[in-house]
Amino acid sequence: MSKNTYQQQRWSLKDLFPGPQSQQLKTAVSTLTERVAAFEKRRPQLVNDISNETFLSVVKDMEAIVVLGQKINAFAGLYFSEDTQNEAAQSLVARMDQLVADLSNQTLFFELWWKELPQSKATELMSSSGDYRYWLEAVRLFIPHTLSEPEEKIINIKNVTGVSALQMLYSSITNRYVYKLVVEGEEKELTRGQLMTYVRSNDADLRARAYQELYRVYGDDGTILGQIYQAIVRDWRNEQITLRHYESPISARNLVNDIPDSVVETLLDVCQKNAPVFQRFFKLKAKWLGVERLRRYDLYAPVVASEKRYPFSEAANLVLDAYTQFDPRFASLAERVFAEQHLDSEVRKGKRGGAFCWPSGPDLTPWVMLNFQGKPDDVSTMAHELGHAIHGMLAADHSIFTFHSNLPLAETASTFGEMVLVDYLLQHETDENVRRDILFSQVDGAYATIMRQAFFALFEREAHQKINEGASVGELADAYLKNLKTQFGDALELSDEFRWEWVSIPHIFDVPFYVYAYTFGQLLVLSLYKQYKAEGESFIPRYTKILSTGGSKAPVEVLAEAGIDVADPEFWQGGFEVLKGLISQLEQIPMG
Repeated sequence: MSKNTYQQQRWSLKDLFPGPQSQQLKTAVSTLTERVAAFEKRRPQLVNDISNETFLSVVKDMEAIVVLGQKINAFAGLYFSEDTQNEAAQSLVARMDQLVADLSNQTLFFELWWKELPQSKATELMSSSGDYRYWLEAVRLFIPHTLSEPEEKIINIKNVTGVSALQMLYSSITNRYVYKLVVEGEEKELTRGQLMTYVRSNDADLRARAYQELYRVYGDDGTILGQIYQAIVRDWRNEQITLRHYESPISARNLVNDIPDSVVETLLDVCQKNAPVFQRFFKLKAKWLGVERLRRYDLYAPVVASEKRYPFSEAANLVLDAYTQFDPRFASLAERVFAEQHLDSEVRKGKRGGAFCWPSGPDLTPWVMLNFQGKPDDVSTMAHELGHAIHGMLAADHSIFTFHSNLPLAETASTFGEMVLVDYLLQHETDENVRRDILFSQVDGAYATIMRQAFFALFEREAHQKINEGASVGELADAYLKNLKTQFGDALELSDEFRWEWVSIPHIFDVPFYVYAYTFGQLLVLSLYKQYKAEGESFIPRYTKILSTGGSKAPVEVLAEAGIDVADPEFWQGGFEVLKGLISQLEQIPMG
């Protein structure tokens, strides 16, 4: 399978639609509108004594609407991600957002009827609903927070020109940024992705100047970006607390994730208590770098002068070989992303920064976006995002409602894939400097995925409260800097420009409280990977079953079946114990 030649390229969206002006897309929009109109005519059939057969027929009609709607929405979102400055793409996303809101309002009656149905009848219908069961159960979890039909419709309409518009504005503003950095005497104009390669440079001065330029640009717009964030947070509180009566802002996300508030509180508490674990690592890293104390600029600095670069084709083959060694089926699924041209790895001005995996539905191979520049971290990111794609494909036997796992489990396959890659690299890399760099990078990555994200979530929780109390943008920036000082203790020297880091984090703008899913996923994977190393191949079927479940069961139930109790602080502490062991190994390496 591997050892193929892979080229960096822009993805093809033809498996969705040939283009934004294509007749196929126009026909799909018309078909979707017609299906919704036909669905509305079924409203009189929704009565308390509805038969199982009629009910399932209605659900299948709803499913057909969602499948086509998500296909259209995926095309618009992916087309916009290719070039966020493309006015045609911006217009298409806005039009599709409006369409989705309008059609959601027309079908809203089904969800509201389902929530109002007596529990005894709902239980009867769910007992014969097959794969739809968990989706139907999950919908009813929101009964205490559901408004009247007119109110729900108003919120859907308001979001298009309200919070969704603010989120697009944030994306459009920040993705047009150009960063200037002098490298080897030459001033370069860079995208954010290109700039961030230099924060992992061997050159301490270059690392500092890259960070300074990043937060100079964000800081120049800090007030306006902060105001956008304040408006998003106020919108979240107005809807989730004032109207829907959730206990706290984060509770609204927890219910979407179907994770009890107490579990999330336990997770974040354990992370706070373990901040010294990474502080210990940063002090070790300072010794390797020959400095008394790390600067925040040095967080991801390589400890050895390894400038290892991976051509794209070599990186792709490495990732596929690593997956093959774990399980050839995983590699075969990952290779589909390349074969079907569902991967965009080029670095282009205007292209959305970072990386993501976007599944349109269970019937299509997911699309993966990378901004690949050949750094070791880019190879890890490739393994991560292809892990997401594998997860989606393994769950493709489920319906559109149940194939995509809840957020806390959505990071399982991706993070596990990174660990599979690290193991493979350590087995095959002969250069001791590179091997040492891989080990340090593994802990760097664990910090970025566990502690950094947990403290983002802690900041979000504080920011939502402060904004409700009238905090200014400057006060939020001060609170963020204090958050960093708590996180790093005396292990790092912080400079003032990092007070603007929070306005550079898209997740807190786009999906409030998304970030703890990374922490949840990484600590979970440390536990799972420890089991894999102990059990070998016998572990793979159990792990595959977790991924294949998709979103067809509650996350707590899926993990309980695998012998994991997420309510137990000791489970989360176990992940930190694995990290402590890894840091102890690093402390034993003699410094040359």
